[in-house]
Amino acid sequence: MKLIIATIKPFKLEEVREALTSIGVRGMMVTEIKGFGSQSGHTEIYRGAEYAVNFVPKVKLEIVVAAAMADEVVQTIATTAKTDKIGDGKIFTLDVESALRVRTGETNDDAL
Repeated sequence: MKLIIATIKPFKLEEVREALTSIGVRGMMVTEIKGFGSQSGHTEIYRGAEYAVNFVPKVKLEIVVAAAMADEVVQTIATTAKTDKIGDGKIFTLDVESALRVRTGETNDDAL
């Protein structure tokens, strides 16, 4: 099993969710986060005063899938979330040692 962690622009969330559902992803965790990378924040003007926004709003997706499906999920996220502008996000893939569905006691692939 693989854990895929993706940070994307918030307005792309629904489009990415629909694309993942269409390839068979049955669940994900979504968290609203703030961060910076190459983008390093930006400046905005509020009531005539300029101020720095050091952390940019993003959405973090956490998805656990069978190892055989991981590459397809990563490619789907990358293609769907891409805007060709700075700050499109990052995707990380990690190994998952085990999974347990609390309600039924199912483990590993069966728990997904």
